[in-house]
Amino acid sequence: MSDTELLARCTTILPGHRPRRPAEMFSAMAAWCEANAISHDVYGEGALIQDFERKVAELLGFEAAVFCISGTMTQVTALRLAVAERGKAPVALHPTSHIFVHEGSNYQLLNHFDALSVGDRHRPWTAADIIGIPDRLSAVSLEIPMREIGGQLSDWDELQAIKAHCREQNIHLHMDGARLWEAAAGYGRPLAEIAAGFDSVYVSLYKGIGGLGGAMLLGSREFVARAAKWFARQGGKLVHQSPYVVAAAMQFDARLASMPALFRRTQFLYEVLRDHPVIKVNPAAPQANMLHLHLPVSRERALAIRRKLAAEHGIWIFHRINHGVLPDTSYFECYVGDNLLDTPDGRVREAVALLAAELAAAIE
Repeated sequence: MSDTELLARCTTILPGHRPRRPAEMFSAMAAWCEANAISHDVYGEGALIQDFERKVAELLGFEAAVFCISGTMTQVTALRLAVAERGKAPVALHPTSHIFVHEGSNYQLLNHFDALSVGDRHRPWTAADIIGIPDRLSAVSLEIPMREIGGQLSDWDELQAIKAHCREQNIHLHMDGARLWEAAAGYGRPLAEIAAGFDSVYVSLYKGIGGLGGAMLLGSREFVARAAKWFARQGGKLVHQSPYVVAAAMQFDARLASMPALFRRTQFLYEVLRDHPVIKVNPAAPQANMLHLHLPVSRERALAIRRKLAAEHGIWIFHRINHGVLPDTSYFECYVGDNLLDTPDGRVREAVALLAAELAAAIE
C-alpha cells in the first residue's frame, strides 16, 4: 500500500489543516462570490482585490499593499528595490532564510542583490548580530517566526533594538512574514504592533490562511507602486488574479480568529510531549503554532514507524521528515492546524505515546 493510500485510510492526522478537494474548494469559492456579488479584477484593478489590499494594509498599519502571485517574487523584488535605493550595498539574511534555503540562489543568478549570511543558524537574531556587522547594509530581512528552527521568534526587546538600529542607519528593514499570522499569538501582541518599524512586509495568503497561493507586499504607497510595476515586468501580473484573492479573502477573518486557539493547542501538545523524553522538542517552549520534533532514529526508520502507526492504528504522525545533524537521527515539523485542534485530547496522548514506544523499541 502506498503512503498516499495509507494516509487516506487514517482517522487521525496530526499535522496541518484538512486539505480541501478541488471541487469542495471551488464550490465554496463560487458560493462566496455569489453571496458577495464578486467580479473579476483586470490586471489587479477592481473592487475585490483593491478592497482586500486595503484591508490587509490597514490591519498591519501600512499605507498600501499589493497582491503578487508568488511570495518568492514578492520578497526578492522588495529587497532589490531597497538595494537600488542605497547604492547596492548587501542584504543581511539569516542562514535559514527562505531566500537561501528554498529559492535556488535566485538573488544571485538573477542579479537581484548581494547577500550576507548573518548570525547563528540555530538561533533567532539578536540586535548584536546586526549591529556588529562591519559592512554597510542596504537592507535586513527578518523572518517572523523562523520556520527552519521550529517557529522561533526573536526576543521582543531584541526585535525593537533591531528596528531602532535600522532606522538610525537608514537600513531598509523587511519582514519575511510568511507566517506572521501565527506569530501574533506567540508574541501576544497585535499584528500592527509587530509590523511597526518595518519598511516592508511580505505575508502569505496560502500558508496559514489556506488560500490557493499568492502573497501581499506592504509598505509606503510609493514603494508598493514601484514593486507592483516590477511584478508586472517579471510576468507576475495575471489578467484575472481573482481566484487567488477569493480563496484567501473568503476565509481570512476566520483563519486569523483561529490563531489563538491553535497556539493554545500547540501548548497542549508540548505538555503531552514532555511526558516522553525520547522525543526532543524545539523550541524549548512554543512560540507559534508549530514545533520541530527530533527523533533518535534515522529518517528511514522514522518513515517505517510512520507506516506502522498508520497501518495498525490509523494515525498519521508527520508528512515530511529530514535527516538530523547527528547520525541516526531525524526531525520533522509539526504545524498545528485544524487536524490537531479537532482531535480529542485522549487520542493525541495515545498517538504520542505510540510514537514514543516505537522509538524506544528501535533504540534498545
